[in-house]
Amino acid sequence: MALVTDTRKPDKSAQQADQAAHRLGLKAVARWVRRLLLRRRRTFGQFSLSRRMLAVNVLAVALLGGGMLYLDRYETGLIDTELQALATQGGIFAGALSEGATLEDLGDEPVLVPSLGLGLMRRLVEPTRIRARLFLPDGVMIADSRTMQGRSGTIQIQELPPLDEAGPGLLRRFVDGVSDLLRRHDHHALYVEHAHASASDYEEVGQALEGHITREVRSDAQGGLVLSVAVPVKRYKQVLGAVMLQIGGASLEQKVNSVRADILRLFVIVLAVTVAMSLYLAGTIARPVRRLAQAAYEIRHGDGRKVQIPDFSRRHDEIGELSVALTAMTAAIWRRMDAIERFAADVAHEIKNPLTSLRSAVETATRVQDPKQQKRLMAIIQDDVTRLDRLISDISDASRLDAEMSRLERAPVGISGMLAMLAEVHATTRTEGDPVIEYRPPADGEPLIVQGKEGRLVQVFRNLFGNAVSFSPPDGKILVRAERHGQDALLTVEDEGPGVPEGKLAAIFDRFYSERPVGEKFGTHSGLGLSISKQIVEAHGGTIWAENRLDADGQIQGARFCVRLPAAR
Repeated sequence: MALVTDTRKPDKSAQQADQAAHRLGLKAVARWVRRLLLRRRRTFGQFSLSRRMLAVNVLAVALLGGGMLYLDRYETGLIDTELQALATQGGIFAGALSEGATLEDLGDEPVLVPSLGLGLMRRLVEPTRIRARLFLPDGVMIADSRTMQGRSGTIQIQELPPLDEAGPGLLRRFVDGVSDLLRRHDHHALYVEHAHASASDYEEVGQALEGHITREVRSDAQGGLVLSVAVPVKRYKQVLGAVMLQIGGASLEQKVNSVRADILRLFVIVLAVTVAMSLYLAGTIARPVRRLAQAAYEIRHGDGRKVQIPDFSRRHDEIGELSVALTAMTAAIWRRMDAIERFAADVAHEIKNPLTSLRSAVETATRVQDPKQQKRLMAIIQDDVTRLDRLISDISDASRLDAEMSRLERAPVGISGMLAMLAEVHATTRTEGDPVIEYRPPADGEPLIVQGKEGRLVQVFRNLFGNAVSFSPPDGKILVRAERHGQDALLTVEDEGPGVPEGKLAAIFDRFYSERPVGEKFGTHSGLGLSISKQIVEAHGGTIWAENRLDADGQIQGARFCVRLPAAR
C-alpha cells in the first residue's frame, strides 16, 4: 500500500473565509465580554449606600461573632483541667488500692489481689462518671468498672444520657451543628475499645507500669474526646500494677456549647442592634442624599423652576450643608440664566435701533439724487456703523467679563498709586477747557492696598473718570479721594455736574442705561460702562453706589460716585 500525500496549494478563498470566521469569533467573544462587564457594573451599581452600610456593619459583627465561636483555646484549657483532675483522682485510687487490695506473700513481697481490687475500685468509682481499669505488672487487666460477671458471661455497663422528653431546641440544635463544624479532633489518635484489653493496648498503661503518671487524649468514632490517665499502684516504691481512669468528653462539649450558646445569644442581640442602627444611619444619610439627587435630576430633566431642593438646613451637619449649598447653587444658576436672558433681550433691542436707522438711511440713499442729501445720509450711515462697532465691542467685553471674574486671580494692588497715575495721565492729555482732576491721597500717608486684578480696577476708575469728565462744566474740578474706612478702602469721585436725576441713583448701573449731558452727540456711549464697573467691583467683594452732592440749601452741586473695596491686611 502506498502513502499518498496531497501537495496542492490551499485555496486562498478558503483561507480568507477561515480568517473572517476567526475575526467574527473574536468579535463575538468581545461582545460577550462587554455584555458581561456591563451586567456586572449594573449589578454593582444596584448596591445602594444603604445596602453597603448595612453589609459593612453586619459583616464586622458577623466576623467578630464567628471568631468568638472558635473556642479552641478554651476547649484546650478545659481538657488540661480535666486531665489534672483525673490525675488527682488516679492518685487517690492508687493509694486506696495500695493500702486495701494488697497482701504480702511468704517472701514479704506485697501482691495486688484482684478480687479485693475490683470491689474497692467499684466503690471508689460509684459516685463518679469515671471508668476505671486495673492492670497487673504483667499487663493483664484484672478489673473494669464498666463490666461485671453474670451467669451468661461478662456484662457491659454503659451510662445512658439523660432523658430529654421535649427534644433539643432550635438554639441547641444550631449550637450542636456549629460545634460539629468547628470540631477539630483529627490530630488525636482514634480510641479503640478492645474486648480483652491488656496493657499493650494502651501506651499510657505501659508507662504507668514503669512508674510514670501518663495522660492521653483520643477521639472516638463519633468525633468526641476520650480522656485517660494511667497512675502506677505502688507499695514501698514497688509497682504492683496500674490503674487507668477514663472519661468521655461529653461534659467538655456541654461546657463549650454552653459558652457558644451564650455567645450566640449575645451575637443575635448585637446583630439586631447593628441592623437597627445601620438602617437608622442609612435613613439619616442615604435617604436625604437620594432625595437631593432626585431633585437635582428633576431640575435637570423637568420643569426646574417648579422643583424645590429639599431643605435639611435644620440638621446642622454635612447633609444640611449640602442642602443649603445645592439650594444656593440652584438659585444662583437661575439668577444667572435670568440675567443671560435679560442681557440677550437688551442686546437685541440695542442693536436693533442702529440697524433700523441704518436700513432706513440705506433705503433712502438709493432713491435720493441730491448730492447734499446723499452726503447727509452717508454721514448717518457712518455714525450708525460706528455706533454698532462700539456697541458690539462693549457687549463683547461685558460677556467676557462674567467668565473672567468667575476665575479671578487676585494679587496685591496699590490703589493709591493707581489713582495718582490715572490723574496724572488725565493731566498730561488734558486740552483747554477740559475739567481738572485733583487727587487727594490718604491723610495718614499710608498706601492703600487691595486684593484684585489691577487691569479691571483701572477700567472701573477710567469709566468713573470719563463719566465725571463728560458731565463736568468747562474747566470744572473733579475731586478724587482715597481713604481708609475701617477694614475697607473708600474711594470717591466727585464732579460739579448736574448730578443724578432723583430716582435714578440705582438705575444708572443697569445695562444699556444712558443719561447723557445735553448737547452730547447721540450714540457715543453704549450704556454699559457703569454696569461693567459695578460687576467688576462686586466680583472683588466691594460695593459701588452714586449720590448727589448737596449744599446747605439742599441744592445739587454735582454727583459723587463711591467705591468700597476690602483692604488687604
